Amino acid sequence: MPSTKQSEREELAEYRRLNVPLYNEKKLKLGLFSMNCSGGMIISQAPSSWTIDWDYHLKLARKADALDFEAYIPVARWRGVGGEMDFLGENYETFTYASAMAASTENIMTFATVHAPIVHPIVAAKAGATIDSVSAGRFGMNVVMGWLVPEFEMFGVQQRDHETRYEYGSEWIDVVDRLWSESEHFDFDGRFLQLKDAQARPKPIQPRPPILNAGNSPTGGAWAARHADFNFSSFADLEGARNYTREIKRVANEEHGRDIGVLTYGLVICRDTEEEAQAVHQQIIDMADWRAAHNWMSVLGVESGSFNEQMHGPLAEFFVAGAGAARVVGTPEQVVEQLGQINQAGMDGVMLGFLNWNEELDYFGERVLPLLTEAGLRG
Repeated sequence: MPSTKQSEREELAEYRRLNVPLYNEKKLKLGLFSMNCSGGMIISQAPSSWTIDWDYHLKLARKADALDFEAYIPVARWRGVGGEMDFLGENYETFTYASAMAASTENIMTFATVHAPIVHPIVAAKAGATIDSVSAGRFGMNVVMGWLVPEFEMFGVQQRDHETRYEYGSEWIDVVDRLWSESEHFDFDGRFLQLKDAQARPKPIQPRPPILNAGNSPTGGAWAARHADFNFSSFADLEGARNYTREIKRVANEEHGRDIGVLTYGLVICRDTEEEAQAVHQQIIDMADWRAAHNWMSVLGVESGSFNEQMHGPLAEFFVAGAGAARVVGTPEQVVEQLGQINQAGMDGVMLGFLNWNEELDYFGERVLPLLTEAGLRG
Protein backbone atom coordinates (compact mmCIF):
# COMPACT_ATOMS: atom_id res chain seq x y z
CA MET A 1 0.00 0.00 0.00
CA PRO A 2 1.20 3.57 -0.67
CA SER A 3 2.54 5.49 2.32
CA THR A 4 0.55 8.35 3.84
CA LYS A 5 3.01 10.90 2.44
CA GLN A 6 2.83 9.34 -1.00
CA SER A 7 -0.97 9.43 -0.90
CA GLU A 8 -0.90 13.08 0.18
CA ARG A 9 1.47 13.93 -2.69
CA GLU A 10 -0.77 12.16 -5.17
CA GLU A 11 -3.86 13.96 -3.88
CA LEU A 12 -2.07 17.31 -4.06
CA ALA A 13 -0.88 16.60 -7.60
CA GLU A 14 -4.40 15.70 -8.71
CA TYR A 15 -5.87 18.81 -7.10
CA ARG A 16 -3.30 21.00 -8.82
CA ARG A 17 -3.80 19.36 -12.20
CA LEU A 18 -7.50 20.15 -12.04
CA ASN A 19 -7.48 23.56 -10.33
CA VAL A 20 -4.15 25.40 -10.45
CA PRO A 21 -3.22 27.28 -13.66
CA LEU A 22 0.52 26.60 -13.45
CA TYR A 23 -0.26 22.86 -13.54
CA ASN A 24 -2.44 22.92 -16.65
CA GLU A 25 -1.53 20.88 -19.74
CA LYS A 26 -0.14 23.74 -21.81
CA LYS A 27 3.43 22.97 -22.76
CA LEU A 28 4.71 26.51 -22.23
CA LYS A 29 3.34 28.46 -19.28
CA LEU A 30 3.30 32.25 -19.58
CA GLY A 31 3.12 35.11 -17.13
CA LEU A 32 4.31 38.62 -16.38
CA PHE A 33 7.18 39.42 -14.01
CA SER A 34 8.58 42.54 -12.33
CA MET A 35 5.82 44.76 -13.69
CA ASN A 36 5.30 46.45 -10.31
CA CYS A 37 8.73 48.13 -10.25
CA SER A 38 10.12 51.05 -12.21
CA GLY A 39 12.38 49.77 -14.98
CA GLY A 40 11.05 46.23 -14.69
CA MET A 41 13.66 44.28 -16.64
CA ILE A 42 15.25 47.30 -18.31
CA ILE A 43 18.04 49.40 -16.74
CA SER A 44 17.72 52.19 -19.25
CA GLN A 45 16.06 55.54 -19.72
CA ALA A 46 14.64 54.56 -23.08
CA PRO A 47 11.10 55.99 -23.34
CA SER A 48 8.51 53.72 -21.76
CA SER A 49 4.80 53.96 -21.03
CA TRP A 50 5.27 52.30 -17.61
CA THR A 51 3.84 54.27 -14.72
CA ILE A 52 3.06 53.61 -11.06
CA ASP A 53 -0.53 54.68 -11.78
CA TRP A 54 -2.90 51.98 -10.51
CA ASP A 55 -5.17 51.98 -13.58
CA TYR A 56 -2.17 51.08 -15.76
CA HIS A 57 -1.44 48.00 -13.64
CA LEU A 58 -5.05 46.96 -13.35
CA LYS A 59 -5.42 47.02 -17.14
CA LEU A 60 -2.23 45.00 -17.47
CA ALA A 61 -3.36 42.27 -15.07
CA ARG A 62 -6.76 42.02 -16.71
CA LYS A 63 -5.18 41.76 -20.15
CA ALA A 64 -2.89 38.96 -19.00
CA ASP A 65 -5.92 37.25 -17.47
CA ALA A 66 -7.94 37.59 -20.70
CA LEU A 67 -5.02 36.15 -22.68
CA ASP A 68 -5.14 33.08 -20.41
CA PHE A 69 -1.68 33.62 -18.93
CA GLU A 70 -0.92 31.44 -15.94
CA ALA A 71 0.93 33.78 -13.56
CA TYR A 72 1.32 37.39 -12.49
CA ILE A 73 4.46 37.80 -10.37
CA PRO A 74 5.50 41.14 -8.83
CA VAL A 75 8.98 41.66 -7.36
CA ALA A 76 9.56 42.58 -3.71
CA ARG A 77 11.69 45.70 -3.50
CA TRP A 78 11.92 48.22 -0.69
CA ARG A 79 14.32 50.65 -2.36
CA GLY A 80 16.05 51.20 -5.69
CA VAL A 81 19.67 50.59 -6.61
CA GLY A 82 20.57 54.16 -7.52
CA GLY A 83 21.81 55.62 -10.78
CA GLU A 84 19.99 58.39 -12.59
CA MET A 85 16.79 56.36 -12.83
CA ASP A 86 17.06 54.67 -9.40
CA PHE A 87 16.27 51.32 -11.00
CA LEU A 88 13.33 49.56 -9.22
CA GLY A 89 13.03 52.45 -6.76
CA GLU A 90 9.34 53.15 -7.44
CA ASN A 91 7.30 50.05 -6.69
CA TYR A 92 4.17 48.50 -5.25
CA GLU A 93 4.35 46.17 -2.21
CA THR A 94 3.54 42.65 -3.31
CA PHE A 95 1.02 41.22 -0.81
CA THR A 96 -1.40 44.12 -1.17
CA TYR A 97 -0.72 44.25 -4.91
CA ALA A 98 -1.45 40.53 -5.31
CA SER A 99 -4.61 40.77 -3.24
CA ALA A 100 -5.97 43.62 -5.34
CA MET A 101 -5.16 41.76 -8.54
CA ALA A 102 -6.74 38.58 -7.19
CA ALA A 103 -9.99 40.46 -6.62
CA SER A 104 -9.83 42.00 -10.10
CA THR A 105 -9.14 38.91 -12.24
CA GLU A 106 -10.83 35.59 -12.93
CA ASN A 107 -8.30 32.88 -13.78
CA ILE A 108 -4.67 34.00 -13.58
CA MET A 109 -2.57 33.09 -10.53
CA THR A 110 -1.52 36.06 -8.42
CA PHE A 111 1.79 35.81 -6.57
CA ALA A 112 3.35 37.72 -3.72
CA THR A 113 7.12 37.84 -3.43
CA VAL A 114 8.24 37.77 0.18
CA HIS A 115 11.62 38.33 1.83
CA ALA A 116 11.66 35.57 4.42
CA PRO A 117 14.16 37.33 6.76
CA ILE A 118 12.05 40.50 6.79
CA VAL A 119 8.45 39.20 6.88
CA HIS A 120 7.56 36.97 9.83
CA PRO A 121 6.20 33.56 8.76
CA ILE A 122 2.96 34.02 10.74
CA VAL A 123 2.31 37.27 8.86
CA ALA A 124 3.15 35.65 5.52
CA ALA A 125 0.95 32.62 6.21
CA LYS A 126 -2.01 34.78 7.24
CA ALA A 127 -1.62 37.13 4.26
CA GLY A 128 -1.22 34.20 1.87
CA ALA A 129 -4.34 32.44 3.15
CA THR A 130 -6.27 35.70 2.82
CA ILE A 131 -5.24 36.16 -0.81
CA ASP A 132 -5.98 32.53 -1.55
CA SER A 133 -9.51 33.12 -0.28
CA VAL A 134 -9.85 36.37 -2.25
CA SER A 135 -8.73 34.59 -5.43
CA ALA A 136 -10.75 31.38 -4.83
CA GLY A 137 -7.54 29.35 -4.78
CA ARG A 138 -5.28 31.17 -7.24
CA PHE A 139 -2.54 32.38 -4.90
CA GLY A 140 1.14 31.49 -4.96
CA MET A 141 4.12 32.74 -2.96
CA ASN A 142 7.59 33.54 -4.28
CA VAL A 143 9.87 33.04 -1.27
CA VAL A 144 13.28 34.73 -1.46
CA MET A 145 16.06 35.02 1.10
CA GLY A 146 17.15 38.51 0.08
CA TRP A 147 20.52 39.81 -1.01
CA LEU A 148 20.26 43.61 -1.31
CA VAL A 149 22.09 44.66 1.86
CA PRO A 150 20.81 48.29 1.93
CA GLU A 151 17.25 46.94 2.10
CA PHE A 152 18.10 44.89 5.18
CA GLU A 153 19.80 47.90 6.75
CA MET A 154 16.58 49.89 6.26
CA PHE A 155 14.83 47.39 8.51
CA GLY A 156 17.68 47.09 10.97
CA VAL A 157 18.02 43.41 10.05
CA GLN A 158 21.44 41.77 9.93
CA GLN A 159 22.07 40.01 6.63
CA ARG A 160 23.14 36.42 7.27
CA ASP A 161 25.84 34.62 5.31
CA HIS A 162 24.65 32.76 2.22
CA GLU A 163 24.40 29.28 3.73
CA THR A 164 22.72 30.46 6.90
CA ARG A 165 20.06 32.38 4.93
CA TYR A 166 18.76 29.13 3.52
CA GLU A 167 18.94 27.35 6.87
CA TYR A 168 16.73 30.11 8.22
CA GLY A 169 14.53 29.78 5.14
CA SER A 170 13.94 26.11 5.89
CA GLU A 171 12.62 26.92 9.36
CA TRP A 172 10.55 29.77 7.93
CA ILE A 173 8.79 27.65 5.29
CA ASP A 174 8.29 24.79 7.76
CA VAL A 175 6.36 27.19 10.00
CA VAL A 176 4.29 28.49 7.08
CA ASP A 177 3.48 24.94 5.96
CA ARG A 178 2.35 23.98 9.45
CA LEU A 179 0.23 27.12 9.83
CA TRP A 180 -1.43 26.36 6.49
CA SER A 181 -2.08 22.69 7.20
CA GLU A 182 -2.33 21.88 10.93
CA SER A 183 -5.56 22.36 12.84
CA GLU A 184 -3.91 22.21 16.27
CA HIS A 185 -1.89 25.07 17.75
CA PHE A 186 1.82 24.35 18.09
CA ASP A 187 5.03 25.56 19.67
CA PHE A 188 8.14 25.85 17.53
CA ASP A 189 11.63 25.83 19.01
CA GLY A 190 14.14 26.18 16.21
CA ARG A 191 17.59 27.62 15.79
CA PHE A 192 16.17 30.91 14.50
CA LEU A 193 12.46 30.90 15.32
CA GLN A 194 10.85 30.34 18.71
CA LEU A 195 7.05 30.43 18.59
CA LYS A 196 4.52 29.79 21.35
CA ASP A 197 1.01 28.53 20.61
CA ALA A 198 1.30 29.36 16.90
CA GLN A 199 -1.97 29.32 14.98
CA ALA A 200 -3.57 30.65 11.81
CA ARG A 201 -7.14 30.39 10.54
CA PRO A 202 -8.68 30.22 8.01
CA LYS A 203 -6.53 27.86 6.03
CA PRO A 204 -5.83 28.41 2.32
CA ILE A 205 -8.37 27.00 -0.11
CA GLN A 206 -5.58 25.08 -1.83
CA PRO A 207 -4.02 22.15 0.04
CA ARG A 208 -0.76 24.08 -0.31
CA PRO A 209 -0.36 27.24 -2.40
CA PRO A 210 2.54 26.79 -4.84
CA ILE A 211 5.91 28.04 -3.63
CA LEU A 212 8.41 29.65 -5.99
CA ASN A 213 12.05 30.21 -5.17
CA ALA A 214 14.63 32.05 -7.23
CA GLY A 215 17.77 30.53 -5.72
CA ASN A 216 20.28 29.83 -8.50
CA SER A 217 23.31 28.97 -6.37
CA PRO A 218 23.97 25.34 -5.41
CA THR A 219 22.58 26.10 -1.94
CA GLY A 220 19.58 27.91 -3.36
CA GLY A 221 18.89 25.13 -5.84
CA ALA A 222 19.08 22.52 -3.08
CA TRP A 223 16.61 24.55 -0.99
CA ALA A 224 14.22 24.83 -3.92
CA ALA A 225 14.45 21.10 -4.66
CA ARG A 226 13.46 20.38 -1.07
CA HIS A 227 10.80 23.04 -0.43
CA ALA A 228 9.62 24.78 -3.62
CA ASP A 229 7.18 23.73 -6.31
CA PHE A 230 8.87 25.87 -8.97
CA ASN A 231 12.42 27.15 -9.18
CA PHE A 232 12.67 30.55 -10.85
CA SER A 233 15.96 30.53 -12.72
CA SER A 234 17.96 32.66 -15.13
CA PHE A 235 20.49 31.18 -17.55
CA ALA A 236 23.43 32.23 -19.70
CA ASP A 237 22.74 29.91 -22.63
CA LEU A 238 20.37 27.15 -23.65
CA GLU A 239 22.81 24.37 -22.81
CA GLY A 240 23.22 25.80 -19.33
CA ALA A 241 19.44 25.93 -18.95
CA ARG A 242 19.16 22.31 -20.09
CA ASN A 243 21.76 21.10 -17.60
CA TYR A 244 20.31 23.15 -14.76
CA THR A 245 16.72 22.00 -15.19
CA ARG A 246 17.76 18.38 -15.56
CA GLU A 247 19.81 18.46 -12.35
CA ILE A 248 17.36 20.29 -10.10
CA LYS A 249 14.51 18.01 -11.18
CA ARG A 250 16.72 14.97 -10.50
CA VAL A 251 17.61 16.19 -7.01
CA ALA A 252 13.98 16.95 -6.14
CA ASN A 253 12.87 13.52 -7.30
CA GLU A 254 15.70 11.33 -6.06
CA GLU A 255 16.55 13.07 -2.79
CA HIS A 256 13.13 14.33 -1.71
CA GLY A 257 10.62 12.20 -3.61
CA ARG A 258 8.91 15.20 -5.17
CA ASP A 259 8.52 16.98 -8.47
CA ILE A 260 9.64 20.54 -9.22
CA GLY A 261 8.98 22.76 -12.20
CA VAL A 262 11.42 25.37 -13.52
CA LEU A 263 10.42 28.81 -14.74
CA THR A 264 12.52 31.59 -16.22
CA TYR A 265 11.95 35.20 -17.19
CA GLY A 266 12.50 36.94 -20.50
CA LEU A 267 12.52 40.46 -21.91
CA VAL A 268 10.44 40.41 -25.10
CA ILE A 269 11.03 42.97 -27.85
CA CYS A 270 8.74 41.99 -30.70
CA ARG A 271 8.09 44.10 -33.78
CA ASP A 272 6.87 43.59 -37.36
CA THR A 273 10.43 43.34 -38.68
CA GLU A 274 13.68 42.15 -37.17
CA GLU A 275 15.25 45.52 -37.96
CA GLU A 276 12.62 47.33 -35.89
CA ALA A 277 13.05 44.96 -32.96
CA GLN A 278 16.83 45.26 -33.01
CA ALA A 279 16.55 49.05 -33.24
CA VAL A 280 14.47 49.13 -30.05
CA HIS A 281 17.00 46.84 -28.36
CA GLN A 282 19.82 49.14 -29.43
CA GLN A 283 17.96 52.19 -28.17
CA ILE A 284 17.71 50.55 -24.74
CA ILE A 285 21.49 50.00 -24.78
CA ASP A 286 22.20 53.51 -26.07
CA MET A 287 20.13 55.08 -23.30
CA ALA A 288 21.41 52.77 -20.55
CA ASP A 289 21.79 53.97 -17.01
CA TRP A 290 25.28 52.51 -16.67
CA ARG A 291 25.66 53.52 -13.04
CA ALA A 292 22.41 51.76 -12.08
CA ALA A 293 23.46 48.72 -14.11
CA HIS A 294 26.84 48.62 -12.36
CA ASN A 295 25.13 48.89 -8.97
CA TRP A 296 22.77 46.06 -9.89
CA MET A 297 25.62 43.86 -11.03
CA SER A 298 27.60 44.65 -7.89
CA VAL A 299 24.83 43.60 -5.51
CA LEU A 300 24.45 40.41 -7.54
CA GLY A 301 28.17 39.75 -7.13
CA VAL A 302 28.87 39.98 -10.87
CA GLU A 303 32.47 40.81 -11.68
CA SER A 304 33.91 41.06 -15.18
CA GLY A 305 37.38 42.37 -15.94
CA SER A 306 38.21 46.02 -15.49
CA PHE A 307 35.75 48.67 -14.32
CA ASN A 308 35.27 50.02 -17.86
CA GLU A 309 34.67 46.53 -19.29
CA GLN A 310 32.18 45.81 -16.56
CA MET A 311 30.43 49.14 -17.01
CA HIS A 312 30.04 49.11 -20.80
CA GLY A 313 30.87 45.63 -22.10
CA PRO A 314 28.61 42.84 -23.39
CA LEU A 315 27.91 41.56 -19.88
CA ALA A 316 26.73 45.00 -18.76
CA GLU A 317 24.54 45.25 -21.86
CA PHE A 318 23.01 41.89 -20.91
CA PHE A 319 21.88 43.42 -17.62
CA VAL A 320 20.79 46.73 -19.17
CA ALA A 321 18.43 44.93 -21.54
CA GLY A 322 16.86 42.28 -19.35
CA ALA A 323 18.43 42.70 -15.89
CA GLY A 324 19.77 39.16 -16.33
CA ALA A 325 16.70 37.81 -18.15
CA ALA A 326 16.69 35.94 -21.42
CA ARG A 327 16.41 38.38 -24.35
CA VAL A 328 13.72 37.40 -26.84
CA VAL A 329 14.07 39.81 -29.76
CA GLY A 330 12.65 39.72 -33.27
CA THR A 331 9.50 39.27 -35.34
CA PRO A 332 6.51 37.32 -34.01
CA GLU A 333 7.81 34.22 -35.79
CA GLN A 334 11.29 34.64 -34.33
CA VAL A 335 9.89 35.23 -30.83
CA VAL A 336 7.90 31.99 -31.06
CA GLU A 337 11.02 30.13 -32.20
CA GLN A 338 13.09 31.52 -29.31
CA LEU A 339 10.42 30.77 -26.70
CA GLY A 340 10.17 27.26 -28.11
CA GLN A 341 13.91 26.79 -27.73
CA ILE A 342 13.74 27.90 -24.09
CA ASN A 343 10.93 25.42 -23.50
CA GLN A 344 12.87 22.62 -25.21
CA ALA A 345 15.79 23.37 -22.87
CA GLY A 346 13.58 22.29 -19.97
CA MET A 347 11.92 25.50 -18.84
CA ASP A 348 8.25 24.89 -18.08
CA GLY A 349 7.35 28.54 -18.46
CA VAL A 350 8.62 32.02 -19.28
CA MET A 351 7.54 35.07 -17.31
CA LEU A 352 7.61 38.03 -19.67
CA GLY A 353 8.64 41.66 -19.43
CA PHE A 354 8.28 44.51 -21.92
CA LEU A 355 9.44 48.07 -22.50
CA ASN A 356 5.87 49.34 -22.96
CA TRP A 357 3.88 46.82 -20.95
CA ASN A 358 0.25 47.39 -21.91
CA GLU A 359 0.82 48.21 -25.56
CA GLU A 360 3.27 45.39 -26.19
CA LEU A 361 1.14 42.86 -24.35
CA ASP A 362 -1.67 43.76 -26.76
CA TYR A 363 0.69 43.13 -29.68
CA PHE A 364 1.92 39.88 -28.14
CA GLY A 365 -1.66 38.67 -27.78
CA GLU A 366 -2.58 39.56 -31.33
CA ARG A 367 0.55 38.48 -33.18
CA VAL A 368 2.49 35.98 -31.05
CA LEU A 369 -0.04 33.93 -29.07
CA PRO A 370 -1.79 32.49 -32.18
CA LEU A 371 1.60 31.34 -33.48
CA LEU A 372 2.47 29.78 -30.13
CA THR A 373 -0.79 27.84 -30.32
CA GLU A 374 -0.04 26.73 -33.86
CA ALA A 375 3.40 25.56 -32.69
CA GLY A 376 1.79 23.38 -30.01
CA LEU A 377 3.23 25.43 -27.15
CA ARG A 378 -0.07 26.86 -25.95
CA GLY A 379 -2.60 24.39 -27.35
